[in-house]
Amino acid sequence: MKIALLGYGKMGKIIAQIAVQRGHEIVYKSSASTQSGNFKEAQIAIEFSTPRAAVENITKCFKAKIPVVSGTTGWLDQKKVIEEACKNSAGSFIYASNFSIGVNLFFNLNEHLAKLMKPWSDYKVSVEEIHHTEKKDAPSGTAITLVEDLLPYTDKNTWSLDNTTPDAVGIKSRREADVKGTHSVSFASKIDTITIKHEAHSREGFAMGAVIAAEFLIDKKGIFTMKDVLGL
Repeated sequence: MKIALLGYGKMGKIIAQIAVQRGHEIVYKSSASTQSGNFKEAQIAIEFSTPRAAVENITKCFKAKIPVVSGTTGWLDQKKVIEEACKNSAGSFIYASNFSIGVNLFFNLNEHLAKLMKPWSDYKVSVEEIHHTEKKDAPSGTAITLVEDLLPYTDKNTWSLDNTTPDAVGIKSRREADVKGTHSVSFASKIDTITIKHEAHSREGFAMGAVIAAEFLIDKKGIFTMKDVLGL
């Protein structure tokens, strides 16, 4: 594949390394201040930029008829607009709050546990996420996905940061130095607590998943998820 990297920070550089190792070519790279290569040569784009730049980057790909894999979080208030633009342009699009294979298996585990816990109303669910201090959005997109997946099996209808409303599942966000990403889901009662946890040790897992998603999307049309990529 000939890949355009929209966002060439820490993640973009790791994605480039893994893509080349898997036999692909980086034909275009862009960041907030620089760009190099020829965007029009790209067969697919992998977008890891910033919440402010993401929508413009994704729309640019649709207009150029270039499939796009996006892992930027913090712009989901415009997700429906982007999905409509993809359909109108007969484009190809995958968004994931987290491309790690392990995290996507964790999503499935989270949903299955929520189904098991549904009859047991004494257990109250909460989510915690910990990330590095450079992460701009809170809570993380991964934490939001975890809550969205378990909500149908609870008596709650939304999420809130630090559990400020009674009809919401609380998400606690912490920022600490040199933390790649840790997420936990807890069901707590007066008697005991059940917790599942995913801890990332490096960014390679996110990058590998994004490249695998691009390999999946390259010859397809429409909107897909990591469940499609992994056959879950």
